[in-house]
Amino acid sequence: MYKILVIAPSWVGDNMLMQPMLMRLKQRHPDCQIDVLAPPWTAGLLNAMPEVAKVLINPFPHGALHLLQRYRLGKQLRAEHYQQVLVLPNSLKSALVAFFANIPLRTGFVGESRYGLLNDARKLDKQALPLMVERFAQLAESPQGKIPRPLPNPVLQVSEAQCRYTLDKLALSLHKPVTVFCPGAEYGAAKRWPTSYFADIALRLHAQGEAVWLLGSGKDRAVADEINQLTGNHCNNLCGRTDLSDALAILACAQRVISNDSGLMHLAAALDKPLIALFGSSSPQFTPPLSPNAQVVQYSIACSPCFKRVCPLGHFDCMMQLTPDKVWAQLQSLPVLAGQ
Repeated sequence: MYKILVIAPSWVGDNMLMQPMLMRLKQRHPDCQIDVLAPPWTAGLLNAMPEVAKVLINPFPHGALHLLQRYRLGKQLRAEHYQQVLVLPNSLKSALVAFFANIPLRTGFVGESRYGLLNDARKLDKQALPLMVERFAQLAESPQGKIPRPLPNPVLQVSEAQCRYTLDKLALSLHKPVTVFCPGAEYGAAKRWPTSYFADIALRLHAQGEAVWLLGSGKDRAVADEINQLTGNHCNNLCGRTDLSDALAILACAQRVISNDSGLMHLAAALDKPLIALFGSSSPQFTPPLSPNAQVVQYSIACSPCFKRVCPLGHFDCMMQLTPDKVWAQLQSLPVLAGQ
């Protein structure tokens, strides 16, 4: 059996965009076993991917060196006898475990001058591979190989049993049509649509007899609380009350989703939910939602995308000019799927 280790990114959305690479590895090596070394908060997502045999927890905080601990982990992994490792993050630190594990073929992009740690170091052609999903997929090919196009979209499925379990756990019902809002963005405030705009859409949906659930991590709780207060508490704030498996089930129950460019946006796309994806400081030409049922909504200005965590010019026009009326119009054009 050909055993492959994948060292995964830290972000939930990036892990979702990694899945077509895993699919391609299975195509090229049908009998392979793919294990993924990933942060603990992504385990629920990775365990939902049929391509992943085992999730190994990466214990190192983002940006921390911990050289001795990485050596010890690499030494432990030698017993797994992996034939290849794919290192997706571009940092030097991320390649250390692969090197210490003595894995024969160590594949990744050059990144932070990692020639000594990777023996299959690729140079990234950003023009040929503009999308992050394409860049990940390229690592599944031979050094001179090209990715097959079109790439398959990421795909997730949630069982009815998991949906029922999560609804019961959180005391939720589907008596009304549900729209899920994902108002957070782990990267920074420049990716977040204004709370008053989310509240405006929520009130319109409430007037139509529909339910709005606010989904996100504990870090998004304050933003979601503000949205809920602006609506007179007509929303159900679930931020901080769910793990990743619960979040997947909640998204699977939704009739439609409105999300900032975030990990939850990519999960909703992988579930093929009718989706409004709001882009401001980031670019849909780099990390778009990969689903035919997703619609990207953005207001293009000269300084966008800037990829900054906070608007460097202070006006935040890329989101402020993306008014509720514009988003509401797009929401009306979303497809209605069978069974929704």
